[in-house]
Amino acid sequence: MLPAAARLTRSQEFRLVVRRGRRAGRSRLVVHVLPPDTEARAELDAPPGRNEGRPSHRAESPEADVHTAPTRDSSESTRVGFVVSKAVGSAVVRHRVARQLRHLMRDRIPALPAGTLVVVRALPPAAGAPSRDLGADLDAALRKLRLTGTRAEGAARPPTGSR
Repeated sequence: MLPAAARLTRSQEFRLVVRRGRRAGRSRLVVHVLPPDTEARAELDAPPGRNEGRPSHRAESPEADVHTAPTRDSSESTRVGFVVSKAVGSAVVRHRVARQLRHLMRDRIPALPAGTLVVVRALPPAAGAPSRDLGADLDAALRKLRLTGTRAEGAARPPTGSR
C-alpha cells in the first residue's frame, strides 16, 4: 500500500499530469510524468473558485477552503496515481492490476526525483500480465523518461552476451 503522502488524489492533478506531462508507452501501460520544476505545476497551487471558465459549486468563503486546501507541500513528495479503466476487465481484474501497479511503484518511488508527479495508466493487455512483466514495462517507461538509471532497483533482467 502506498502512504497517503505518495498518492495523487485530486482529478485536477491527474488531468494536469496527463495533459502537460511527458509520457512513455509500453504494450501494457503508459506512464505520464510531470517533473517538479515544470511551469504547469503552478496550476495546482491556483486558488479554487473558477475552473476552466465555469464557476465552482463551492462557496467562496474562507471556511469552505479549509477542507479543500492541500495537506502537504506538493513540491516535496513524489506522488503517484493509477488509471485502470473498464477496458482492462471486470472489477476484480481492474483491482488486481491496480494492486500490482501500486506494489511495483512503491518500490520505485525512492529512485524518482523528489516532487515528481506520476500517473500510470493500465492498458487492456495488463489484465493477464504477471507482475514481473508489468515491472519490466514500468522500468522501461521510467528509463525512457530518464527518471531512473539504466536499471531500476529490483528489476530482474537476464545477462546479455553471446550464447
